[in-house]
Amino acid sequence: MKILMILPEFEEGGVERHVLWLSTELSTLGHTVSIVTAGGRLEEKLPPEVRVMHLPVHRKNPFTAFFSAVRIARIARLEAFDLLHAHSRVPAWIAWWASRMSGKPWILTAHDRYRKNFAIGPFWKADGAICVSVAVRSHLEGFLPINAVVIRNGIPDPSARWQRKEGPGPFRFLFVGRLTRRKGLHVALSALASVKEIRWVLDILGDGPQREELEAMTVGLGLEERVRFHGFRDDVGTWMASSDCLLFPSFDEGMPLTLMQGIRTGVPVLASGIDPVLELVGEEAAGLIPPGEAKTWERALSGVASRECEAPVFNPALVPSSAEMAARVETYLKTIVSGGKEQTS
Repeated sequence: MKILMILPEFEEGGVERHVLWLSTELSTLGHTVSIVTAGGRLEEKLPPEVRVMHLPVHRKNPFTAFFSAVRIARIARLEAFDLLHAHSRVPAWIAWWASRMSGKPWILTAHDRYRKNFAIGPFWKADGAICVSVAVRSHLEGFLPINAVVIRNGIPDPSARWQRKEGPGPFRFLFVGRLTRRKGLHVALSALASVKEIRWVLDILGDGPQREELEAMTVGLGLEERVRFHGFRDDVGTWMASSDCLLFPSFDEGMPLTLMQGIRTGVPVLASGIDPVLELVGEEAAGLIPPGEAKTWERALSGVASRECEAPVFNPALVPSSAEMAARVETYLKTIVSGGKEQTS
């Protein structure tokens, strides 16, 4: 198949990493994959056979979006693409318009529990939809095409595996993610401020609009000697393997790639008990923490950092590999291209 994917940008983020891993695996399976995006640093991680085309598909402007749709429709016709695959809301509008102009089928991947408003208007008009979790599909019920399916995100095999470390050094916490309030890092920082009598450090990998606020908060709490902001890093697996505990205090997610990557690496995790996480870990959910409950986080962090108790280590078999994810996506895309229907999973 010839597949044209559309996503807003290729910077740091779960959607970007998903597209990176999916396009790489589909290319390995022998498919021709091209990506239309506004660009970003993750492009350099793509294999050379995956082509990238730059258009302003990230702008929430109807005229710019329609311009991009016209260009994409022309490319789809001239190069005989089989399918358009949108990731995120603005690309869904663009793919819908481009599909109508080119006659090519289109699908979307719903990566999150989006707000139910005008922005997701084209979703139900797609020829198919992939939801990254049951939680996402349930939330978007009534806004999706009939043959929407759930295909959980997949993670590449880890570059390093976590092993327990003994020694005199401080306990090492790790946070990985975009720095927004939705990720709950401010809750973890507030909780850690009450655990100063124990030796610990917190490494923060990621960037985002809340970074300056969080850095100021760290200083205000007197944690600047213990909390380190490293910005975007592309060696997350190595950091996970060398840390003592991964923190995942999110308030909401679609299906959290960072947590899934941590589980596959084997690092112990303190995580919020939000619906997609409960869905992922199932019967192993006993160690999850209610999101936003600072006192509960404080008790958990204190117990783990003092080594009086241990953070859960979840079974890596719970998380599909990126190859397994791509195989399921391939099967689904073939049903769309052939005009068939796949039963809702």
